[in-house]
Amino acid sequence: MKTYKRVSTIKKYLASHRRKKQTIGFIPTMGALHEGHVSLAKASIEENDITVVSVFVNPTQFNQTEDLKKYPRNLEKDAAILKEAGVDYLFAPSVNQVYPLSKKTGPKLDIDHLTFSMEGPNRPGHFEGVVQVVHRLVKITNPDLIYMGQKDFQQFTIIQYMLTHLKMRTRLRVCPIIREENGLAMSSRNQRLSKKIKTEASIIYNNLVAAKKALKSKKPDAIERKAMKDLKTGVFDPEYFEIVDGYTFKKITNPNRHKLIVACTAVWAKKVRLIDNMILKGEHLLYPKKKK
Repeated sequence: MKTYKRVSTIKKYLASHRRKKQTIGFIPTMGALHEGHVSLAKASIEENDITVVSVFVNPTQFNQTEDLKKYPRNLEKDAAILKEAGVDYLFAPSVNQVYPLSKKTGPKLDIDHLTFSMEGPNRPGHFEGVVQVVHRLVKITNPDLIYMGQKDFQQFTIIQYMLTHLKMRTRLRVCPIIREENGLAMSSRNQRLSKKIKTEASIIYNNLVAAKKALKSKKPDAIERKAMKDLKTGVFDPEYFEIVDGYTFKKITNPNRHKLIVACTAVWAKKVRLIDNMILKGEHLLYPKKKK
């Protein structure tokens, strides 16, 4: 695996692969890698000739300066994980490389219709920052496929909208959530949890499972209220628990009228914010199909 930090260098090497008609898969990350990231890398390796992973802690998507400062960083460890997984290139740019002062890097894209609920109101400006950085990284790497995890359901839906609306050649692959043994969705932020809280955080997954079972007999708003009540215990404080249409994020009233229904939640565990989701009905069409 080769590591590059400059935009000009990574573009040069990837251009050489394109001239050879080789396909390129790309995984954007903020580092602090775990098995969830590795699963994305493996999916790309299986489907492409070349796999590129970026490690870049994007300042424009953080709402709180403290959260940005505390975000775990260990490039050496991340590089070892990616090398073991079989990744071809690690792109680890500086902020100046991603956001050069001489270049306008943000696309013109109205995403209000996808940010009115859940993460949008709770993290103002977050998705604009995500769109900005992913757009820039895709422009730099120009991949055939970009890989993202289901854990960030609202995020990948917005990125799909960006790719489609801006008519970009890159296609999106969404891979299922990788979970700890107790059901907790793997996240870089899990590193900030104590062993005790990490164990108790199974309460998030358990409530999602309960919601899926309850959807067959109870109204969505009643399920939401119960989940919010059950999640507020000990060190846990839920920010939201919403059952929505998986494409529009609009609230569900009659489950029979929707093909894809997803429960999304954000829960504070002391000072660590955890997000998770579960598809309650239907199957997301963006999941990559396994090769025969």
